[in-house]
Formats: sequence, C-alpha cells, structure tokens
Amino acid sequence: MNKANRKRNKSVTIRMNDIEYSDFQNKVTESGLTQQAYVINAVRGATITPSDQIAVLKEISKTFADQERQFRGLATNVNQMAHVANGQGYVPSAQELGNIAAQLGIYRKESEDIWQSIRSSINQQKATVQ
Repeated sequence: MNKANRKRNKSVTIRMNDIEYSDFQNKVTESGLTQQAYVINAVRGATITPSDQIAVLKEISKTFADQERQFRGLATNVNQMAHVANGQGYVPSAQELGNIAAQLGIYRKESEDIWQSIRSSINQQKATVQ
C-alpha cells in the first residue's frame, strides 16, 4: 500500500530512557491496547482505562443484564396472576404475595450490592487519576 493512501500516513519516532520505556510498556500492557492506539488515545486526551477495570465494568454490565431478565420474568408472573385474577375472580393468597415480596427484596439487595460495586470502581478510578 502506498504511504500516501494510508489513513495514517505520518510516522513519529521518540526516544526514551530505560525507566521511561519500562513505564510506557507497563501502561500499554495494563491498558490492553497496542502501542499505537495507546499513544494516539493519550495524545487526544482520552481516558485510558486499564483492561482489568474494563473487565470489572463488563462483569457489572452482565450482572445488570441478568437482573433485568429476572425483573422481566417477575413482572410477567405478576401480569399472569393479574390476568387470571381478573378473568376468573381469583385473588392471590397472602403466601403468594409474600413470595413475590420476598423475591423483590432479594432483587433490591442485589441492586444495592451492584451499586456499591460501581461506586467502589469509580472511587478506584478517581484515586488513580489524582
């Protein structure tokens, strides 16, 4: 490919001492990016999040998706009970309503745990920036 036809057709060479190069390599490895991507993101002022923090955020996202699925299932169950109650004059027992309330309590606790995890992750990122 001709250099003029490349999207990035400029080359930059820099010199570093051993300590600077080691620090650079550690940061590139920590970020999970290539050297080129790391430098371009740094020059553009992008926040470069280490790959381990990205993994934590992906896990939190997965947990939220799972919890959303559980809420949808619970809502479907409640809707089905309301449909039956409306059509047949059936009223759910106190035990059934108690079970629903217990499930909602469990989901609420899980949501609180996830929120605490997110706050902890944000605080860790703030600490590394300062």
